[in-house]
Amino acid sequence: MMQLMETVKAFGEFKALDGVNLEIPKGTAFGLLGSNGAGKSTILRLFSGIYKPESGRVVIDDEDVYDNVSAKQKVFFINDETVQFANFTLDGLKNFYQQFYPNFSEELFEKLEEMIQLPRKKKISTYSKGMKRQAIVIIGLACCTPYLLLDEAFDGLDPTMRIIVKRMIVDAMCERELTVVISSHNLKEINELCDTAALLHHGKIVFNRQLDSLKGAVHKVQVAFADKEKVYTAEDFSGLEILHFDKKQSLYHMIVKGTEEEINEALAPLNPVLSDLIPLTLEEIFIYELEGLGYDSNVFK
Repeated sequence: MMQLMETVKAFGEFKALDGVNLEIPKGTAFGLLGSNGAGKSTILRLFSGIYKPESGRVVIDDEDVYDNVSAKQKVFFINDETVQFANFTLDGLKNFYQQFYPNFSEELFEKLEEMIQLPRKKKISTYSKGMKRQAIVIIGLACCTPYLLLDEAFDGLDPTMRIIVKRMIVDAMCERELTVVISSHNLKEINELCDTAALLHHGKIVFNRQLDSLKGAVHKVQVAFADKEKVYTAEDFSGLEILHFDKKQSLYHMIVKGTEEEINEALAPLNPVLSDLIPLTLEEIFIYELEGLGYDSNVFK
């Protein structure tokens, strides 16, 4: 398990993380969502031992991470930058990481490289952005760590390569219960790969939810009543947790938390003549949740 416990990380006067608590169970595909500067990359750098927290703890499998070789060997961090690898060839990069990761698998490296077929003798500085990202993903998976951290890992990949890289990651998760933590501002990518996601905003976790529990738990409701003279307000719909409410002519539009059964049961005593329930997309759910908590939904834009 990976844990942040009341963790604070600051850069001068700026608090990148402000007392964050987070648990990421083993075998999870976990997404970190948020705008630039929200604290996503800071969390990954803390878990990989690059940053030392000002206070609180950063723990992997009950070990504090910073300045701890055994904890760091459990983690491979794929940064959003690859400039540090510029003077390596792919084989040179492989030889470099083999020194630090005792479980490095030459067999897996060859298998993954065969799938993508990068020019192994050329310097990585000559690679395109997408090829650089492919190279480090191959290395990261071949290191066979129990935890893989990816910061905007699919940037620069064309659609075909995105599918291939995602398949390699999913295969590793299935074969050896790999725990993957993905930082992204792209909700679609998180939705495709992750079963749980946390949303960060200004160094705090706004919410942390299993994605399956969100889907089908928030609905767009359109409802109308026979008495067109009566004007309903949100307070008239007791028993409903309403995130958004408005009225257009005789039709009421609401965003409501709850299952179809719960919503229909709450509406039944009002005898609606029209009641349509439409599941929201994950992005819509997050936006309305943010607005309901008083946050700016532009975090996704």
